[in-house]
Amino acid sequence: MKNFENILVTKNYREHAHIALIQLNRPKVLNALSTDLMKDVVEAMFLLEDDKDVRVIILTGNDRAFAAGADIGQMADASPIDQINDNRFRTWKQMVLITKPVIAAVNGFALGGGCELAMSCDFIIAGDSAKFGQPEIKIGTIPGAGGTQRLTRAIGKSKAMLAVLTGDMMDAYEAEKSGLVAKVVPAETLLQETFEIAKIISNRAPVAVKLAKEAVNMAFECSLKDGMEYERRNFYLTFSSKDQKEGMKAFMEKREPKYEGN
Repeated sequence: MKNFENILVTKNYREHAHIALIQLNRPKVLNALSTDLMKDVVEAMFLLEDDKDVRVIILTGNDRAFAAGADIGQMADASPIDQINDNRFRTWKQMVLITKPVIAAVNGFALGGGCELAMSCDFIIAGDSAKFGQPEIKIGTIPGAGGTQRLTRAIGKSKAMLAVLTGDMMDAYEAEKSGLVAKVVPAETLLQETFEIAKIISNRAPVAVKLAKEAVNMAFECSLKDGMEYERRNFYLTFSSKDQKEGMKAFMEKREPKYEGN
């Protein structure tokens, strides 16, 4: 794995062959999401996507901040054409191409682009000190990387409208109650707790995990009828995998399955 300027990447995280960690590493600016940082994140994810050993990716920041927003210094004097020509948003779009599970482990601030980045992951585990929000309205603009769309899908129109129009933050427990966060854990054990969840997922059949991820995401893209059909086809597809045969055989033999990802 190459060295990156703005992130730290750890394969074999905690000596687990199937888990990798990406840590945002701009602590002096609370991991503000510069164009270069986002390029690093996406490049690292694609390298891990292509690594046959890696089955789960954890994305995290530090104790003070997951990411406290976009790099405002890059944007303050920008014109609309500058924003169009900045490939930052093209980089964000590439994240949806990652087929492996990506878990956001959030301590501290996840604001603006930081909240949007966390929502771009498959689910969020939050330390009890975490703060979420879309404060763009306070500086005269609006969310631009999914804040109005993913937040609304996660917590509903009313709560999302309140959050976006006021720019106020919500704490970890409110975020969990609203459906933005999957689980809240003590801040000091965030990475350990996230690692334990990643271990569980990494022990499942990798092909089935990918197909399940696809099917859940499709629920937000199509009608119930089309989504049910998509799910059913993915269900049928699992029966072409050796892991499905191994999983059902292991169940009948009352032993743990050994999945190889095929």
